[in-house]
Amino acid sequence: MADLDDIRDGSSFGLNTPAKTDGFHLKGLNNGDWGLKNRLSRVFNRKSGRTVMLAFDHGFLMGPTSGLERIDLNIAPLAEHADCLMGTRGMIRSSIPADCETPVCLRTDTGTTILTEMNHNVLIAEEEAIRMNVSAMAAMLAIGDKATEAITIANFSRLVDIGNKYGIPVMGVTAVGKDMARDARYFGMASRVCAENGASIVKTYYTEGFEKVVAACPVPVVIAGGKKLPELEALDLCYKAIQCGAAGVDMGRNVFQSEAPLAMMQAVKAVVHDDSTPAEAFELYQDLAK
Repeated sequence: MADLDDIRDGSSFGLNTPAKTDGFHLKGLNNGDWGLKNRLSRVFNRKSGRTVMLAFDHGFLMGPTSGLERIDLNIAPLAEHADCLMGTRGMIRSSIPADCETPVCLRTDTGTTILTEMNHNVLIAEEEAIRMNVSAMAAMLAIGDKATEAITIANFSRLVDIGNKYGIPVMGVTAVGKDMARDARYFGMASRVCAENGASIVKTYYTEGFEKVVAACPVPVVIAGGKKLPELEALDLCYKAIQCGAAGVDMGRNVFQSEAPLAMMQAVKAVVHDDSTPAEAFELYQDLAK
């Protein structure tokens, strides 16, 4: 086991040496099989190598939170404009048209809600991912949470086994432990644990020093949008993450709780795919929102 008396923080991240993507346009995935890479190519734009995912899986924890009262009215109209949809099986089946061609990242763990102690999760049946023709699967890891770290890592490891069996990429979603600081050291560790356990994609939070988080994670990292921010601030968050090497965003509330969700989606895509500055993207948002 690790010697806990001699754990040294990493310092040599090779920030000026990009990961090789000669054989495939996403880092760390050149050795994946054909099916895995084909599905990833649906999720990530092949020209930019990035993705704008629309997350609307909040309801399994929060219920009908603002902006998600009616998935058929609030999310379905945005679906074709996202690079990938991240949701639960219930909401996708009931509210997203089956002829929607946007790839799906299926939330494949479920469990306790905000009314009790969160993160006591289990995995849904693996056949569900096959039936729903998903392009990726996602599950949460509660790194640093004494009560749920072990079970969520076990869930995730099992999900990676399933993903490898069928050639389906798995995204590790980092949850913040109650006693953990939201800093690069924590998110760097949590992201690396996801990758060490076989993640093809990691979803985590932007923080100061994010370039080290990205550099130390050998597979693509996308950021969570987190709580609702003013539109310009949310676009600035996206921009900073992309400049640090993030491979995209998986945003929810900063899109569907915006005054103009479709305009916000297009503005985020301008930052992620076209390298627009926050000011340029905000101007686009204002123009489209009129």
